[in-house]
Amino acid sequence: MGKDLNGRELGPGFGQRKNGQYYARFENRFGTRKTLYSMDLQELRDKYNTAVYENRKKMNIVDDGTTLDDFFDIWINEYKYKIIRENTKQGYKMVYRKHISPTLGKRKLLDITALMVRALINSLDRQGFGYETKNRVRIMLLDIFDKALMDSYVNRNPVKGIRLLRDEKKEIRVLTKEEQVEFFECAAGTFYFNLFVVAVETGLRPGELYALTPKDIDLKKREISVNKTLVYQQFEGDSGKTYHSGPPKTKASNRKVPITARCQTALEKQMKQRKVILGRHNAAPIKGFEDLLFLSTLGTPLNATTYGDAIARIVETINSMKDPLEQMEKFSGHCFRHTFATRCFEAGISPKTVQAYMGHATLQMTMNLYTHVTEEFKQSEIEKLESQENKVRYTENLYAM
Repeated sequence: MGKDLNGRELGPGFGQRKNGQYYARFENRFGTRKTLYSMDLQELRDKYNTAVYENRKKMNIVDDGTTLDDFFDIWINEYKYKIIRENTKQGYKMVYRKHISPTLGKRKLLDITALMVRALINSLDRQGFGYETKNRVRIMLLDIFDKALMDSYVNRNPVKGIRLLRDEKKEIRVLTKEEQVEFFECAAGTFYFNLFVVAVETGLRPGELYALTPKDIDLKKREISVNKTLVYQQFEGDSGKTYHSGPPKTKASNRKVPITARCQTALEKQMKQRKVILGRHNAAPIKGFEDLLFLSTLGTPLNATTYGDAIARIVETINSMKDPLEQMEKFSGHCFRHTFATRCFEAGISPKTVQAYMGHATLQMTMNLYTHVTEEFKQSEIEKLESQENKVRYTENLYAM
């Protein structure tokens, strides 16, 4: 039993130092002996009771002096050990050192707030960094604090709840070649696989895909006639949402789109799948829309929700086998259209031809949408010129200075 300076019993773990300061000791759940101090005995008892309660309820932390820099080393070397590739690991280190550590690295984990994280992301935005960089910072911090919370270095995650919206006017979502391979390998054999293939191989708008009928497909000429679109909306006079078929978005949207070999295979399989769906006893096609090529499992027309959910299921399956930091970002059906256009530019197809494929009213619209791709295309084209110039050899070095 502990005593004060006058010999009065204070209780187990309590005592008083010669300078009059009271102290209380206990061993926490981490096996660490903790000592609390106060010049006021009642204040010390309150602090002690709170600390013991938090320890029993597992609300306390293992080390209140750990900084973000300290824990990042633990996170990258221990939590990510053999989880991520070495080049990925180096990429995380670079992002952390460049964008996170200078602002938050020296701060204690316990002191970092949601406002600080938001301020960091806003600062990156003001510096002109795009969505990908800002979101990488966000998901890294989210995972770091998740691991810190799991092992009791903090008692809350200040990044949880912080969301970023992609500025669609500035940045469009395009699947990288790696993401495209990953998505279609995972989607193979699923109900909407043919739809996904036709979408990414033609660049059709979602509504144009929903409206396709077998009559729009000419496998001999290897082309698709785009002449209508299908929407699921409530128009004036409707009692609720319903399907409406109408002309495409613009005059230029009426077009012929070539069929690639992959697209042809998918279309042929879809025509067979359509017959199977409509032959089921539970098929419930909607009157006026029985001729559609792409249908739901019940034979009804498709809409944005059905399409989006189908894509989301594939992405969720992919991400269920990935480390949080390497997960694929969710995307909408329109992403396939942007991916198609990007692959066209990468293949060296002229912008005017891409405009025709996409059904854009003007070439300027195509160029504005895919500036990031066309800039890369310009660079690759000038490299072709340089390659040709190297074959033109002069007898003297005319360019020597």
